[in-house]
Amino acid sequence: MAESGSGSGEERGAETQPGALPPLPTLKESIHKHGLDAKKSLGQHFLLDPSVCERIARLGGDLHGRHVVEIGPGPGGLTRALLASPALDVHAVEIDSRAWPLLEELALHAPDRLKIVRQDALELDATQLTPGPRQIIANLPYNVATPLLISWLRQGADWERLVLMFQKEVAERVCAAPGSSAYGRLAVLAQWCADCSIAMVLPPGAFSPPPKVHSAVAVLRPHAQQPSPALFKAMEQVTAAAFGQRRKMLRAAMKPLGGEDLLGAAGIEGTRRAETLSVAEFARLAECHLARKQAGQKSSSPLEGQGQGH
Repeated sequence: MAESGSGSGEERGAETQPGALPPLPTLKESIHKHGLDAKKSLGQHFLLDPSVCERIARLGGDLHGRHVVEIGPGPGGLTRALLASPALDVHAVEIDSRAWPLLEELALHAPDRLKIVRQDALELDATQLTPGPRQIIANLPYNVATPLLISWLRQGADWERLVLMFQKEVAERVCAAPGSSAYGRLAVLAQWCADCSIAMVLPPGAFSPPPKVHSAVAVLRPHAQQPSPALFKAMEQVTAAAFGQRRKMLRAAMKPLGGEDLLGAAGIEGTRRAETLSVAEFARLAECHLARKQAGQKSSSPLEGQGQGH
């Protein structure tokens, strides 16, 4: 079981080897020892069931030779399961200082494999923590899950896989199909950059304290070909305009970006609405929008070769 998998060998050694570490406490014992209660302000809901943590860790596939980044480990339930896997190491990013002593205790039983990163994940470039191949496997703090996901999608080429626990509603938005009520900006951005699927659904009772909603684990496998930063920004602008006024026809919703002219360049009827467009059609819109922006920048440059360095 993941709850004791990273410490079972040390426990046996503690009985026979002089100077060995004391047995690793169970997860619940560690939480009680360090007085770690989930904070609502941090969006924390701790996942304590070791069998569930093991299942999530396995969604990373074969972790031999892989570096794993975990966001918001809290008391370390999922961390223990990841350390019990063949991953080379685990970088646990935790902003809550109350959890640091508990994670340090866990790190003693996983020398050189558990790295504690005492930072805000929103202010961190996680790709700088470790070389590739790398994955993110995390039970995300719900209040920052969406901006974190978008930041990782911008770096799609740097990640082998993302295994992410969201509120079920958010996971459904990531994986939604065109024409569905959940289909929107998040679905387009995510599916443009990765193959997306929901692998697990968990009831509130799986967490402590129980959230008011079900949760789900989404698995994202980034495509081999990823958009450039400029094209990704163009897609963000296009989807923001299209879904910002999703009840309007696209010719009205897209007016700030060129309206009928932009839609015509992409071969899309202006009478359609955002939720009817496929990801491929949004990709054409983004490409046309970027091309028009770049053409405009060149034509507005006062002197050839100036103003283009940025």
